[in-house]
Amino acid sequence: MSEIFDKTNTFSDLGLRSSVLKGVEKMGFEHPTDIQAILIPAVLSGQDVIGQAKTGTGKTAAFGLPLLHQCERDVPMQALILTPTRELAAQICSELDELGEFTPINSTCIIGGMSMRKQQKAVEDGAQIIVGTPGRIMDLYARKQIHFKNLKSVVLDEVDRMLDIGFRDDIRKILGQVKQDHQTIFVSATIDAEIERLARSYMKEDTKKLTTISGSLTVEMVDQKYYTVEAWDKRRLLMHILKHEDPETTVVFCKTKKTVQKIADHLRGRKFDVREIHGDLRQKKRNRVMESMRKGKVQVLVASDLAARGLDVEHITHVINYDLPEDPEIYVHRIGRTARAGRRGFAWSFVTPDQGQLLTSIEILTGAHIEKLEFDEGFEPGPVPKQVVEEREQEEARQRRREQDSVRTGPRSLDGLTDDQLHAMFPGGKIPSGGGKKKSGGRLRTRRRR
Repeated sequence: MSEIFDKTNTFSDLGLRSSVLKGVEKMGFEHPTDIQAILIPAVLSGQDVIGQAKTGTGKTAAFGLPLLHQCERDVPMQALILTPTRELAAQICSELDELGEFTPINSTCIIGGMSMRKQQKAVEDGAQIIVGTPGRIMDLYARKQIHFKNLKSVVLDEVDRMLDIGFRDDIRKILGQVKQDHQTIFVSATIDAEIERLARSYMKEDTKKLTTISGSLTVEMVDQKYYTVEAWDKRRLLMHILKHEDPETTVVFCKTKKTVQKIADHLRGRKFDVREIHGDLRQKKRNRVMESMRKGKVQVLVASDLAARGLDVEHITHVINYDLPEDPEIYVHRIGRTARAGRRGFAWSFVTPDQGQLLTSIEILTGAHIEKLEFDEGFEPGPVPKQVVEEREQEEARQRRREQDSVRTGPRSLDGLTDDQLHAMFPGGKIPSGGGKKKSGGRLRTRRRR
């Protein structure tokens, strides 16, 4: 855990005003993380910044604390923070409220699924920091219900995810409408060439690119293990783990909304205290689920990746990757839901036999060896389902037909055929070594009889 913190500095060394430092102290922070130690002074200096750091290293406070320091009491909408999801926006607002408790600075969320009128009123009432998703921000701007004329700072958090989701055009429109001189801050776990080009096109020439090489607090504090399990056994294995390991609070990640709902319904039918969160859930219900999680009232949360962005609950003890993500970065974001506030966490992944290479990619990214777990005596893999057997038999039959068709029609060339295929085509045993055709200038020429 020590690798992530800059023990040579305290927050009071970074130039933050006393009212901001009181909020930091109340939250129990003493030493900044590496990204906080380098990003906070850069933002306070007024420079445009591209900040890169791994998940779980305190990026929100790295840009949030200097915004709380810089904003003035009586000027509305001085800072705009763009995020990829509603949940992350709500989480950032919550963290800013805690950090800024002793300052006169207020923040508000502008996100879909909530009353547009209430959000507009929060802006009109003078909230100095606005946090929202690009789509909703552009919607209110197009309706002339918000303006950008007071903006001094624009922050894009988790830029990589925003581009993945498809917010590229909205981001360009928003940045293009901020005409006055202002500070632009890009923060992301990954910075590729596309992100850097986008950033540089809207930033000043003296932009600073800041990168930390320290490990993620998340990865270092999480005990990572995996099971090799067939797809049809995953649900039974999940039930077995939840019943016999009895984890305090577990987040189960699934790849699709359909799987999230199926698993949640299955667990609910077996009397587990379970909630689900996915993209089709109404915002009010999402908020209720999040609030129940924070109060420790939920035993199991089944979630999709996008819906769980911004989930920051200290007492989550276990993460189960029911479906292994195809992007190793998403794996890091997932296991970042546990190991909060200096506690250890546990991440167990269900890996199907054909996902070995994907698991290796995750180990390379995280720099961690993920230990394989064997099934205990209480769990036995089930038989191959009848449907799977039938599908395999059908595929084998299709393959045999393809081979037979190839033998009957014959290929254009004998090259590459196996001995068995050649003998099947020429049962007399005499296999020609060549034909009566010759190549001539790239064309086939037939020898004419005299």
